[in-house]
Amino acid sequence: MSCGGGEGEAARLYARAVDSLLFFRGDVADSVRALREVAPKSPMGHAFAAYMGLLGTEPGPAAVAREEFARFRAGADQSAFTARERAHLQVASVWLAGDLARAGDLLWELSVRWPCDTLALVVGHQIDYFTGNADRLRDRIAGALSAWDEDDPHYGPLLGMFGFGLEESGQYARAEQVALSAVARNAGDVWGIHAVVHALEMQGRFAEGICYLDARVHDWGAGNMMAVHNWWHYALYALEAGDPARAVEIYDASLQHADSKGLALELLDASALLWRLGLDGAHEAIGDRWGPLADAWAARGDGPHYAFNDTHAVMAYLGAGRLREAEALVHERAEWAARPRPGVTNHAMTGQIGLPVCRALVAFAQERYEDTVDLLLPLRHRLQTFGGSHAQRDAVQRTLVEAALRAKRCALARTLLSERLQLRPSSPYNWLGRARLAEELGEAAVAATARAKAAALAAPARDALAPRESTASR
Repeated sequence: MSCGGGEGEAARLYARAVDSLLFFRGDVADSVRALREVAPKSPMGHAFAAYMGLLGTEPGPAAVAREEFARFRAGADQSAFTARERAHLQVASVWLAGDLARAGDLLWELSVRWPCDTLALVVGHQIDYFTGNADRLRDRIAGALSAWDEDDPHYGPLLGMFGFGLEESGQYARAEQVALSAVARNAGDVWGIHAVVHALEMQGRFAEGICYLDARVHDWGAGNMMAVHNWWHYALYALEAGDPARAVEIYDASLQHADSKGLALELLDASALLWRLGLDGAHEAIGDRWGPLADAWAARGDGPHYAFNDTHAVMAYLGAGRLREAEALVHERAEWAARPRPGVTNHAMTGQIGLPVCRALVAFAQERYEDTVDLLLPLRHRLQTFGGSHAQRDAVQRTLVEAALRAKRCALARTLLSERLQLRPSSPYNWLGRARLAEELGEAAVAATARAKAAALAAPARDALAPRESTASR
């Protein structure tokens, strides 16, 4: 693909930027910046820069990207661009205007015409993740793969993306197989590693997940933009193993600490982990960590940009006991959502899912468990429409289960736990919930059996954790 003036150097920088984006290397922004310096009229350089301003779900960089892109478009002669370049510029324009869903559709159309356009595939895949579109996470990549030479160096990362799409669409065994083959091609494929970890988690194979991550920690554990999120997955395994102390150790070492950058996607993981710890009753292990996390969210001063982030900011405010800030965020988003905003994907995300979830979290923190249930129950099969993965959204699903138990809605709690046990019978969390319900119903023998089952299931994961070196020392 032509990159405009200075084709040789610009093409090299473009290829390096695409490669870095595929492997989540931190130099991708530098490569895109250098590309625009070498070829200031390059349409692909400016489209790529726009994508980079949007992929972090950060309103500040998005605003900067919007201004820079508008200046470029105002002075650009589009008649000089190729059809593919014009297609990318259209995607960037649409996404910068807030229509994330339409941008994803346009990238799919682009991939139909040019299935070997790596940038279109990887950016489209991330949009599918942000919108929780499991089928397209899978099918966008599947539809392009047959056009690729399997010896192409980018074929492996595409397999990693395909593996994640398979996992999110419930095809766990196939997802694991495909993702493992991606990592076999390139040990540094951190998105492929991420797909393996998801597949093992959704199958309840927590001990295997711990061992898999431990064996490859030098490939994924630092020096890439997925490290924090993959450490979050490690912490989820630790929680299933019944080891909140290890989860907190991971939090301090990798998720939130003095050198953390305060990025939305990283704060999101931190909030989600502490919230799960709180649901598990591990308040002593959490200690005073909620306060600094709430401070980090408050320091961002985000407006309405991505509803999924909003719910995790609310978790942090509530965890820190800062109800007023949580309610203020909900009020601001409600005022914003009350006005029509055609073509803004986050408007529907906020009004239909984000606000009810935030209100449910507030109700939960206020011990209004009946209200929490009433708010979350109608949403539980639609949560994917405001983004994230099944594993991430499970924090909200667990809040519903916990609220049902605390509200003594025993019939509902039985139904929810039965669903979870049928889907993941190897989850200690699910069996502990079953034990608590049985105790509430006075079924002591059933409760004892369920607790014993949970302990037996957690034991292999605890054994996998036990001999490992301290996470914080890595």
